[in-house]
Amino acid sequence: METTSLEKIKIKKPKWLRVKLPTGENYKKVRSLVDEHKLHTICESGNCPNMGECWGEGTATFMILGNICTRSCGFCAVATGKPLEADIFEPAKVAQSVKLMEVKHAVITSVDRDDLPDGGSEIWVATVKSIRRKSPGTTMETLIPDFGGKWDNLQRIIDVAPEVVSHNLETVRRLTKQVRIQAKYDRSLEVLMRLKRGGMKTKSGIMLGLGETETEIYEAIDDLSSVGCDILTLGQYLQPTPNHLPIAEFVTPQKFDEYREYALKKGFRFVESGPLVRSSYHAEKHLF
Repeated sequence: METTSLEKIKIKKPKWLRVKLPTGENYKKVRSLVDEHKLHTICESGNCPNMGECWGEGTATFMILGNICTRSCGFCAVATGKPLEADIFEPAKVAQSVKLMEVKHAVITSVDRDDLPDGGSEIWVATVKSIRRKSPGTTMETLIPDFGGKWDNLQRIIDVAPEVVSHNLETVRRLTKQVRIQAKYDRSLEVLMRLKRGGMKTKSGIMLGLGETETEIYEAIDDLSSVGCDILTLGQYLQPTPNHLPIAEFVTPQKFDEYREYALKKGFRFVESGPLVRSSYHAEKHLF
């Protein structure tokens, strides 16, 4: 089934979206540390379906620059408004969490901070450096915003050279204005192009089920391939609250497999494609 608009329709959640409860000794160990030290991860606050698997593999995701975003994307549950002043001690706090949790591969993401002249890039750099000082054996993926197209801010990320730099396209060209209200499709592609030219291993993700057509999905994969993107994640969009964009379609696992095969033929080094895939899924396996 293909839909072409974000109509408000009710669809029953299919069986393939059922999530198993997290288990395993490594998960229990990390869970205990998080509870004991009152640590915060986006894995928990985002109710990620893969938390148990990722924590068991030594991967966790942290969000920096506060929890209030200057943008109002239609898919995201993060609060929108005027953010608090950036916390200069945040990089050290995140680094301490990474160390206590014995994280092998840390994924760092952030809200958009269009209110700051540097877009938050200096806090980004300080966070990467702090983690390297406290946990020199930990590798990192930074899931960055577009910095409003201010390329000096993007260059700071390139200069500090995380192992992987990710920036999500999120949706197809036609739906970008509805899904990522203040973002621009071509600007996101330029972010990834500049990262690649700067020598970074690049990664991007797309949510499916927002009303895009199959042709548009293939076009988005082609566009990411054209800027040299190395790693691609494709997952099912799930509506966080009734106030967010509705689900237009539950994409079948078979379709996700087809998109994965197509992307691999286009030259992506890694493709994670499935209903429960999220940006940081299997992130530790994307180091090459």
